[in-house]
Amino acid sequence: MLALTAIPLMGSVGAAVDFTRANAARAAFQASLDATALMLSKTAATQSGGDLQTQATATFNALFTHPEAKNIAITAAYSSASGSKVTINGSANVETNFLGVFGYSQLPITGTATSTWGNTRLRVALVLDNTGSMSRDDKMTALKSASQNLLNQLKAAAVTADDVYISVVPFNKDVNIGSSNYSQSWLRWDLWEAANGSCSNSTYKTQGSCVYHNKIWTPADHSTWNGCLTDRDQNFDTTNDAPGAGSTLYPPEQYKSCPTELMGLSNDWTALSAKIDAMQPAGNTNQAIGLQMGWQTLTASPFTVPAMDPNYKYNQVIILLTDGLNTQDRWYSNSSSIDTRQQKTCDNIKAAGVTLYTVQVNTGSDPTSTMLKSCASDTSKFFLLTSATQIVTTFNQIGTALSNLRLAM
Repeated sequence: MLALTAIPLMGSVGAAVDFTRANAARAAFQASLDATALMLSKTAATQSGGDLQTQATATFNALFTHPEAKNIAITAAYSSASGSKVTINGSANVETNFLGVFGYSQLPITGTATSTWGNTRLRVALVLDNTGSMSRDDKMTALKSASQNLLNQLKAAAVTADDVYISVVPFNKDVNIGSSNYSQSWLRWDLWEAANGSCSNSTYKTQGSCVYHNKIWTPADHSTWNGCLTDRDQNFDTTNDAPGAGSTLYPPEQYKSCPTELMGLSNDWTALSAKIDAMQPAGNTNQAIGLQMGWQTLTASPFTVPAMDPNYKYNQVIILLTDGLNTQDRWYSNSSSIDTRQQKTCDNIKAAGVTLYTVQVNTGSDPTSTMLKSCASDTSKFFLLTSATQIVTTFNQIGTALSNLRLAM
């Protein structure tokens, strides 16, 4: 009886040994697949299918060290739909030592691993101070260099064309939306026409004096407008309501120091770079209008905002850089009054889920702006700089954070 029972007992022990070996190989097999998928995610977007397959096989073979596993087959595939994804499938056979007696010379093992990243897309508005004081201490030169570096960082983070869009909003007292828009319905001309025109009696230079003396005021042709806009009526100066009628419309102004024309959301990196290079410092400071218009470029008409794909998560970001305190807007010429308007805009932007970075470049003796500190989404997103060179390092830090956000696994 002992002899008769010895055979199945030995078979059971042998089967346990074989299954233990196979399970150990299977666990190592899966771990190697996982590690291979993770490593391939660093380069998969830029590789051909053949190169990806070659690297997947080589990487897996370097990681998986179980000689009992034979006939190993690895396949790799990359997809950019709904974010970037690498999928690794593998199969192998583990040779048995005991189960062969029962007709099982091999035990199959299979596995799959997937690494996903980049399912977050970015929309970034660069709201950049172009006031006269930016000409001092090399600040404009540093801002251009920093902005170009930031563009390069964000371009590198884009796997597909729609992954990253950027708008550029240079500001001083006004913003420049482009004089070619003079016939658009989202403009209101009453303020501009009152300040730009001629009287039937050339003695009178303003509409008020002309009409007061019973003369005829003839507004200038709208095509002579230089493209500058001043603040919308309150409280639309603090919101992103689409301009439809009345106080939601944008008022043109013939500001003599009209800044460089802004650029709405774009992934044309050459055009964005050229826009940065075209910036020139002049005029007074109205951060509030730059901030409002930056928000508008991300979200509403009159700008063309690319549709959002429901398969992606979108992060909307505004980076506001300024080198001075507010000095002039449509109504005020003191910082505190303009700051009050701007704080409302900041609060509205953050309530809408937009991330807000604020950068104060203080190379003079200005106090730290408490408004800019509270305007930022959190304390880590407010930067107080004391030299122009810090603009470059700060934009690099912000660019790295945004790139990591988009490419996060």
